[in-house]
Amino acid sequence: MTDAPAGKGLAKSAGALAGVKVIDLTRVLGGPYCTMILSDHGADVIKIEPPQGDEVRDWGPPFHAGDASYFIGVNRNKRAIALDLGKPQGKAVLLRLLHGADVLIENFKPGAMEKWGLGYGAVLSQRFPGLIHCRVSGFGGDGPLGGLPGYDAILQAMTGLMSVNGDAQTGPMRLGTAIVDMGTGLYAAIGILMALHERARSGQGQYLDMTLYDCGLALLHPQAANYFLNGKRPAGTGNPHPNLVPYDKYPTRTCDIFIASGNNGQFRKLCDLIDRPGLADDPRFANNGERNENRVALTLALAAAFMEHDGEALALRLIRAGVPAGPVRSVDEAAVAPHTAHREMVTELDWYTGIGTPIKFSRTGGGTRRPPPKFAEHGVEILAEHGYTAAEIDALGEAGVLHRQRRI
Repeated sequence: MTDAPAGKGLAKSAGALAGVKVIDLTRVLGGPYCTMILSDHGADVIKIEPPQGDEVRDWGPPFHAGDASYFIGVNRNKRAIALDLGKPQGKAVLLRLLHGADVLIENFKPGAMEKWGLGYGAVLSQRFPGLIHCRVSGFGGDGPLGGLPGYDAILQAMTGLMSVNGDAQTGPMRLGTAIVDMGTGLYAAIGILMALHERARSGQGQYLDMTLYDCGLALLHPQAANYFLNGKRPAGTGNPHPNLVPYDKYPTRTCDIFIASGNNGQFRKLCDLIDRPGLADDPRFANNGERNENRVALTLALAAAFMEHDGEALALRLIRAGVPAGPVRSVDEAAVAPHTAHREMVTELDWYTGIGTPIKFSRTGGGTRRPPPKFAEHGVEILAEHGYTAAEIDALGEAGVLHRQRRI
């Protein structure tokens, strides 16, 4: 028996998706984020890259052994092979890899798979009736914007997400994280799991049409709900809540903290804990409606009181007393926070460090199994598993189908 690998946030079981085979033709972020979620929980994800590689291998610095952090952050637990699918032999290899596969996910421009003779309706569903084919695209294949490429920041702009971020001074602002790409990856993972569940009853695969446009719109809560009910255009409000006071970021002696007081009881507790009980008795702040009308005066009073306190200690005291509060931390501070360690939300294996899986099971715990793959790292291994001889593998290399070095 071999010793378990040393590290943090490692997989504790074969995983809830053990036995599920995923052929991953995606690049950049949305699709790879989806397949990392699946691989964290035991799916065998075979990442097929083009000869030039997934372009985000170059999206740095920082780099590790030539691969950018952007690639490293969403590609753990996968095996990698590089194929030229534009060649007939490359198509043949892909079809052989699809034998026994449960899921094919790709983010080529709509129509590309069909152009290569690999469309779902005409080819894949006929040869592999149980296959789930998930396509991730910007806008889908039809409609006014059908076939156009999609990029996270552009979709943030077009779906209204930017318009509700920022405030009156800044105007619409892009969210700092690629929320549309990552949201689409999450929705795609959910859709794939639904399709696998349905297939267990019907025995049939199906096609999933996932678009960044749809997923960007789906993230507009509560702004869309408000608009549909009152007909008013939502706008960015920055940190303050448009309806609740106090609900904002405040400076303290040591750091900024965020307060999210939602009712009169929480407000009174807040005032007591910062040694300003008189604020809760002030008629200007008696209820949320009055506090909203007098938010400037209340903000000034609270800011003066908070400056007397250590922010971390005050926020902890408040939340333990039932007043929603927390310190405003930087990424590096959040990564080393004690609760982050307790939840195993930073994972480490060999040279690799990343954010761990947030999906925690009682029996089938997922996590890190292998570091992100180097370019074409597992090509020979994967082909051998699918019945290729050493001579056939060499021939694929000589024909320019199988690549072991990135094409520059």
